[in-house]
Amino acid sequence: MSDAAAGLLDNAAFYPAPTASAAPPFHGSLRIKQTPMHFEPALLVSDIGGRNAQLFPESRLDFFTLDDLLIPVQWGQMVGEDPAAHSSSYWSLIPQFGRVWRDTADASGWSRAAYPLMLVNDLENHAHQGLASFRYKDAAVSDFRFQFVQQTAPYLLKQHFLAWGSAPVEYAGLPTMDLQAAREAARRELAARIPSRPWTDLTSQVGSDTLAGFGGPLNPKWVVATALLRAGVLYYADSMTPCGAYPYPLEMRFGVRSVMKSIAAPLSLLRLAQVYGPDVLTLKIGEYVAGLDEKFNRVRFIDAANMATGFGGTGTLCTQLNEFEDGYLEADYDGWYTAGSHAEKMAHMAKRLRPYPWDPGTVLRYRDHDFYVLGVAVDAYLKSVRGPEADVWDMLCEEVFAPIGISAAPATRTREPGAQRGFIWFNAGYFPTLHDIAKIALLYQSRGEWGGRQILHRDLTTELLGARGALSKSGGAPISPAEVADSLPEPIAFGKPTHYRMGFHFTPYYDRDSGKVDYLPTMWGSGESEVILYPNGLVSIRIGKAAGLMDEGTVRNASAQTTAEVVNKLGAFSRLR
Repeated sequence: MSDAAAGLLDNAAFYPAPTASAAPPFHGSLRIKQTPMHFEPALLVSDIGGRNAQLFPESRLDFFTLDDLLIPVQWGQMVGEDPAAHSSSYWSLIPQFGRVWRDTADASGWSRAAYPLMLVNDLENHAHQGLASFRYKDAAVSDFRFQFVQQTAPYLLKQHFLAWGSAPVEYAGLPTMDLQAAREAARRELAARIPSRPWTDLTSQVGSDTLAGFGGPLNPKWVVATALLRAGVLYYADSMTPCGAYPYPLEMRFGVRSVMKSIAAPLSLLRLAQVYGPDVLTLKIGEYVAGLDEKFNRVRFIDAANMATGFGGTGTLCTQLNEFEDGYLEADYDGWYTAGSHAEKMAHMAKRLRPYPWDPGTVLRYRDHDFYVLGVAVDAYLKSVRGPEADVWDMLCEEVFAPIGISAAPATRTREPGAQRGFIWFNAGYFPTLHDIAKIALLYQSRGEWGGRQILHRDLTTELLGARGALSKSGGAPISPAEVADSLPEPIAFGKPTHYRMGFHFTPYYDRDSGKVDYLPTMWGSGESEVILYPNGLVSIRIGKAAGLMDEGTVRNASAQTTAEVVNKLGAFSRLR
């Protein structure tokens, strides 16, 4: 840590020491004033869309205690500035569960409170994992401090940084609310979490040598968090920062970017297929979204979910060999990405993009636009069968996330004029925890069943995990059922994903013991975040912060084992075929 970052504290200051004693209960509102933050290194760009990235946002956060836990009323929610009062900060906040305690050496009568705090924004999908603290005594608070010490991959702010500062804060009583009901909701949230243990518990079971290379081949300096779900237990490693280990690793929320493509689209389509029938996948996008090129009248929902709309008009017309990312960031991608409203995004597409000469469903070309319009189309379909107040993300929260124990799902929406609610981004925008990611992966692995209830369409979920019909990124034929378990002509190790279907990349892994190839369903997001689902119910999670700002050679460690090779040692592929 440089001298310029001397204002940062060791992360341990935001967590009670073993010698700490119990603190009295706390409940109240903190009204935090907008304040400049300190940065290391200094921001190269601070004005984005007329909003200032150097300002901690003016905000109000409400808290109560549950034993020694500090519970934000707005936990798991994106809390932004009130546009009627301030709209000049680029940032919003997501608070999570923290702790309260009293230092035994402090005879002043003040108690301490600290909690995890994510710094996010409503225009993209990166998150800065941070910590905040204050002291309280009766109806007074003081010493509000914050620091942001880790992050997922940057994009619009094209750099990694640390940030910290202090802000004026005022105490006020809680708004009228049922505190007992709020505490019960917090208890339910904690009870619904997957059993979790620190990484050291796993190494004591299988040996540190067995796990060497987990998270690879990504260079460890770009790793934010890693975890492994094994036998129903989530084992999580320390998330290291320049200020020490992050003290609340299971409360961290991450900007997972295109991992969202493996969540919003497949979960909504598989849920709607369960409720209304599999034909939902064959509905045409052009029938539900106005303002699109006429070719979308032939584009099915499943074509968009497969990145095969046949629309984009950038890159080459070569499809043999195909390059699935050809033209991905062309046609003023940033102009589309930063367009705030749905109308602005659609106008940008109409101006910049054109149809390809091939039919929908035939050629894979990676396009965020496909997933965005798919989300709008699915939302419109839902409104057509349930009424104008229906919302696809609300449906997922109520009918998919809640039954599996995910009670908060912050995500980015378009910014519409007035009080109109925006469209959820299917292409990116979700801020999950490790628990959330693990539960979603488990739901897929259980073929859409949870607690004896079939939430997702079972047959379609089975086909998805088996890579049935997955399109080749290089332009070859889709995967047939017979090919999934066949040997390849030449042995290959775990490498780059070769196929794609419904938001999932499929990565071939050659199991040397069996001589067979598994196509591993893989969620992937910019920054090298990766979630891999294995045959025996194992799930590996790696959250990364690498970005297109550095050479590929600095991102990957060529000598490191891949995560799949490590997990294979734990019996991921030891199954009857």
